[in-house]
Amino acid sequence: MDKFTNSAWFMRIVAFALAALLFISINFEMESDKKSLGLSTAPEISTETIENVPVEVYYDRENLVVSGVPETVDVTLKGAKSLLINAKNQRDFKVYVDLSDPAISMGDRTVTFKISDLNEKLVATIDPEYAEVNVQERVTKEFSVEAEYNSSLLEEGYTAGQPTVSPQTVKITGAKDAIEQISYVKANLEISKGLNETVNSKATVKALDRDLNKLDVTIEPSSVAVSLKVSIPSKTVSIAPKQTGKAKDGIRITSISVDPKEVTLFGSETSLEKIDEINLPVNISKIDGDTELELDLNKPDSVQKMSLGKAQVKIRTEKVDVDEENAEPVVEEEEPETEQKQEEQVVEEKPEPEEEDEPAAIESKTFSNIQIVPVGIRDDQDAELESDVTSITLLGEADDLKKITKDDINLTVDVSNLDEGTHDVDLAVTVPEGVEWELDSKTVSVTITQKEEET
Repeated sequence: MDKFTNSAWFMRIVAFALAALLFISINFEMESDKKSLGLSTAPEISTETIENVPVEVYYDRENLVVSGVPETVDVTLKGAKSLLINAKNQRDFKVYVDLSDPAISMGDRTVTFKISDLNEKLVATIDPEYAEVNVQERVTKEFSVEAEYNSSLLEEGYTAGQPTVSPQTVKITGAKDAIEQISYVKANLEISKGLNETVNSKATVKALDRDLNKLDVTIEPSSVAVSLKVSIPSKTVSIAPKQTGKAKDGIRITSISVDPKEVTLFGSETSLEKIDEINLPVNISKIDGDTELELDLNKPDSVQKMSLGKAQVKIRTEKVDVDEENAEPVVEEEEPETEQKQEEQVVEEKPEPEEEDEPAAIESKTFSNIQIVPVGIRDDQDAELESDVTSITLLGEADDLKKITKDDINLTVDVSNLDEGTHDVDLAVTVPEGVEWELDSKTVSVTITQKEEET
C-alpha cells in the first residue's frame, strides 16, 4: 500500500481530481453571480405599459403658440424584466415633440412623438404615435374687464349698483386667431342666495367668444377685485296714533302724542310708494290718567324692515263729572238762544286745556340719515368719518315743522386744522329759524391720513 501511495501515478490522479473539483466550484459561483446581476445568457423578455407619461414640447415660446399636443401619452416598453421594472419605477425617460426649428411655418401640421433617455436595450412604442398640432403667432393684447353677477340672488327688496372692477383691464396672450375671437372678457362674481350687504371679493377672469365659449388663452392677472354695493330703498313716514276702545267713566282723552313722530321703512320702491304713514293703535280703555306707554310698531308685510320697532306714546287726560258726561242737554223751546249759547260755550271751552298745557304747543320731528359733510380738507390729506350720517330731532311749532325737509338741514364738520390721527370734532348744525334741534351726539370721530405721493 505504501508503495502505491508513494508512486508518481497516485499523485497524478489525486492532482487531477482536485483540479476538476476546483473548476466545477468556480464555474458554479460565476453562473450564480451572473444571474444575480441580470447577466444571464438567456434573460426573461417582458412588456410593460406606462400610462400618462407627460409630453414636452420644444418651440419658440416667446413668439409662437402651439396647440393640439396632448398633455400625456401611453408608452409600452419591451425588454428584460429587470430593466422594465427599473424604467417603470424611475421614469427617467422623456417623451417630446420637437418644433424648435426656426424655419417652421405657421398653420396645421402632423408631428411624431419621440423618446429620449431610455435604456438602449429597451424598445418603446408610443400611443398615439403622432399628433395634429397648430402653430400660430403669439399675440398679447389689452382688454377691459366687465364684472357680472346673478341679480336674482339678491334678497327681496334689495338692489345693487353697477359692480366695479380693479384693475379695469387685463393683458391676454394667445394664438393670433384666438385673440381675434375674443368678444367678451368677464369676471363672474360668485354670490349666495339672499344677499343683503355689500360684497368685496375676487373673481376669475375668462375670455369668451361671441357664443360664450371659453377660449384657451393666458390672462394676466387671472383674477380681479370686484366690489358690488348692495342697498335697500328707504322712505320716512309719520307715525299716526289711532285711538281704540272706550275711555273709562269720568276720564276724557285730551291729547295723544307719539315720540318719535317718524319711522324709516326699507323695502322695494313699489311697496314704499303705497305707504304714507304707520298706524299705531292706542287702547284707551284702561287709562286712568296721564300715561306714557311704549308700544310696538306693526311692520307692514310689504316692508323688509323698519328703523325702529317701538315708540313712546304720551296720553293726556282730564276728569269729568260722570253725570254731566252722560246727561242730555236740556232744550227750552221758549229760549232757543240759550241753547245756542250753551253750545258755543262748550265749543269755546274745549280747547282751554290745550292752551294751558304749554308743552303741547311744541312739536318734534325727527330726520334720519342726514349726511355729515367734512369741510376744509387739505389737498395732501384724506378725511374719513366714523359715521357720515346721523339723525336730528327738530323742536318747534307744528306748522313750522311741516314745512321743513331734509334739504333745509346742513350738518358739517371742520377738519381744516386737524393733524394726522383720529379726533372728536364738534358738529356744526344749520336749521331754519324758529326751531331748536337735538342730536344723539354733538361730535363725530374723524380720522386724518396723509395721501400717498404719486410717482
